[in-house]
Amino acid sequence: MCAGKKQRNLWIGVDVGTTGVRAVAYYANGQSAGAESALYSLYTPKPSWVEQKPAEIYAATELVICRLADTLVRAGENIRGLVLSTVMHSFIALDEKHQAISEMMTWADSRSAVYAEELKKNKELSDGFYQKTCCPAHATYPLYKIVWLQHHCPDVFAQMKYVGSIKDYIFAKLTTEWVLDRSTASASGIYNSTELKWDKDILKYLHINETAMPPVVSTTYCQTISKEAAKRLHLPLQVRVVIGATDGVLVNLGIGAVQEGQLSATIGTSGAIRMLTKQPKIDPKGRTWCYNLTDDLWVTGGAINNGGIAQRWLRDEIFDYTEEKMRDLAVDAYDLMSLQASKIPAGADGLILLPFFTGERAPYWNSNVRAAFVGLTLNHKRAHLIRATLEGVCYSLNSVLKALRDFGKVRDVRVSGSFTKSSLWMQIMADVFNEKITVANIAEGAAFGAAVLGFIVDGDIPNVGAAAKLVGVKKIYVPDEKNVVTYQQLYRIYEKLYDGMKEPLKEIVDYQNKV
Repeated sequence: MCAGKKQRNLWIGVDVGTTGVRAVAYYANGQSAGAESALYSLYTPKPSWVEQKPAEIYAATELVICRLADTLVRAGENIRGLVLSTVMHSFIALDEKHQAISEMMTWADSRSAVYAEELKKNKELSDGFYQKTCCPAHATYPLYKIVWLQHHCPDVFAQMKYVGSIKDYIFAKLTTEWVLDRSTASASGIYNSTELKWDKDILKYLHINETAMPPVVSTTYCQTISKEAAKRLHLPLQVRVVIGATDGVLVNLGIGAVQEGQLSATIGTSGAIRMLTKQPKIDPKGRTWCYNLTDDLWVTGGAINNGGIAQRWLRDEIFDYTEEKMRDLAVDAYDLMSLQASKIPAGADGLILLPFFTGERAPYWNSNVRAAFVGLTLNHKRAHLIRATLEGVCYSLNSVLKALRDFGKVRDVRVSGSFTKSSLWMQIMADVFNEKITVANIAEGAAFGAAVLGFIVDGDIPNVGAAAKLVGVKKIYVPDEKNVVTYQQLYRIYEKLYDGMKEPLKEIVDYQNKV
């Protein structure tokens, strides 16, 4: 762990997400000192392919850091360092110079689903991998992306010297050192969470030597920024870069969900529910995962593929609420959609969305399903589609919450993500979960969670538990008893629909892959 002179520290949490990056500066008391953000593209050249260009992500990351650094330096602020939060489950093939020789396969890329399904047929092997890695067999994990590369791009696989992710790719460009944090490693499907090392049996299964894998370090590991990177980013030479963790686990830290019985629920592009544990935990039914946060803390939970991405699909493809149109009306598209949906009663008059636009992760771990609106009648309007979409995403998260209840009593559900701007969506979640929903006063959960690791590195706070004192409560949503009854009935139907439709939906996926 790096040592530094004690002073009023300012750390920049850099949150590299699915569609954009955000850099936010924080003091050790939790106060924000500025922020910058930038977007980048998702590419879907074929069905089931969801990839990105690593260079575009890094360029956007440098841009936001540089802009924020300029503002802070002009204000006379003392920047102690950067802490990285990155999206989970990315895979990049790297050459001998650690340069990308493939596009980055994202968590949403499901082209490798056939290989995950093949592994599931060998229950002994599949269960063994899950018990070692705490990662269910699913196309989201780099393990299966590598298998796909072997079969479909053998030339690239042969040229691949190292197995990379967006985290080690960015950290190496900032520090010249190629290492990976334990949080990202534990979300790969290749890392043994009990032995705390790359699993030799899984590497053998992949036909990869351990030398191809990055050395694994603690999430508080740091290095001084390289001279070249400091010059590009307009940062002082003494600035440190903490490797940090994945965005998902840092949300718990960033919104103060760090005590027993506290859960975090997020909806961004995707969605997730998580709880802290003191050691790796697996679910006997294989519904959940478990990833590392710090040396002695782990996060157990489940992520869904389709959160805000479902609402965005409605906005762009059904409503055609383009930026230009909304700018002319001086209205935010999502605010307008929430207003329309608020006129529709709970349950959307019997319209249910199975929100599996990109397949599904927890708790079903099924890449071979697709979305479906069920119950449409001539009386349903476009506003019903919006309400059903918001409810469908909450039904999906509730299926994960149902699994987590087996791990212990739920005391508090804290939320973060862009969806917290919608009071309607917040209330729907409270009603579907039948739990109080607490909105923290920290808007940037993952970015602040990353900055907290910087405070720990500097000794400004002693441990993760102390971070809870930095987070207050903005608002609490209480379940509406009448709506709870409605949603409990419809959720039971939702579960039956999934069970009854998963086979024909797989046939649709097979057809789509042939078109």
